[in-house]
Amino acid sequence: MMNESFLDRMVSQLRSTCKYYTGYPKDLGPSRIIPFTSERQFVQLLHEGRPVVVAFTIKCTYTQHLDKVLEEAAATFYPHIKFVRVECPKYPGFCLTRQKNEYPFVEVFYNPEQAASHGKSVDPNITKYSVKVLPFTYDQSVYGFREYFKKHGFKYSETN
Repeated sequence: MMNESFLDRMVSQLRSTCKYYTGYPKDLGPSRIIPFTSERQFVQLLHEGRPVVVAFTIKCTYTQHLDKVLEEAAATFYPHIKFVRVECPKYPGFCLTRQKNEYPFVEVFYNPEQAASHGKSVDPNITKYSVKVLPFTYDQSVYGFREYFKKHGFKYSETN
């Protein structure tokens, strides 16, 4: 222990005494983030009836941080809440419909309901659905997601 640097001793002390130390980086297992591939796949995911957290991203430094947060949150809340990552340069049509100018951003989609048909339907094979979308304005961390889910009454574990 004589050769340990001050920093090593400090980190060791923090790990042994800090009640918030999580053992990061921890092994989260296989990624629970669902990559966005199409709007059809996304609609099928919504029909599973669980809330879906969607991260709209572009390549930037903040997105790298957000990816780590999403990985941990997706592992923590699996299978009760789904997490999807949309790479906006690959799917500009889907991202532009959200009408946001600042990337990355997070929204929560939930409660798909069949929308009432207004007027004449052009194609009887098309079913329209209404989905509630909430912006995610909490701290982008597992704790922030947990607090957000509590506030909005989302079931995110067996116990709540």
